[in-house]
Amino acid sequence: MIFVTNSPEETEALGMRLAAKLRPGTVIAYQGDLGAGKTAFTRGLARGLGADEPVTSPTYTIVNEYLSGRMPLFHFDMYRLRSADDLFDIGWEDYLERGGVCAVEWSENVADALESPVQVLIEKTGDTTRTVTITGGADYADLSL
Repeated sequence: MIFVTNSPEETEALGMRLAAKLRPGTVIAYQGDLGAGKTAFTRGLARGLGADEPVTSPTYTIVNEYLSGRMPLFHFDMYRLRSADDLFDIGWEDYLERGGVCAVEWSENVADALESPVQVLIEKTGDTTRTVTITGGADYADLSL
């Protein structure tokens, strides 16, 4: 499904609505340039899962954990990883077994380690406008703004 958002708040709202459809063990594979809105979308996921912690980019920590919601959210930034081997070195399998949602920025760097993820492509189409394409998993037609 393809969605158009016109502000960071709308991008967050779309993430929040997607969160309602997610099950434990779901992997979300993001693609999008720097500043496209991946972290804004993740803020919405966290809110939709009931997390109350502030959501920030995990650029320097590789993973941020949000544990206060109905299920954990693990937010990964794979920008500095070179391969799936690096992902397994940081304990990827342990995160998958913890029954949460794994949201993976720069997923193309570790694509061969991600089995059947929900793909979220966020493209800048204007200063605040984004085109968000969600594929894989459930039917997302009812997420529209």
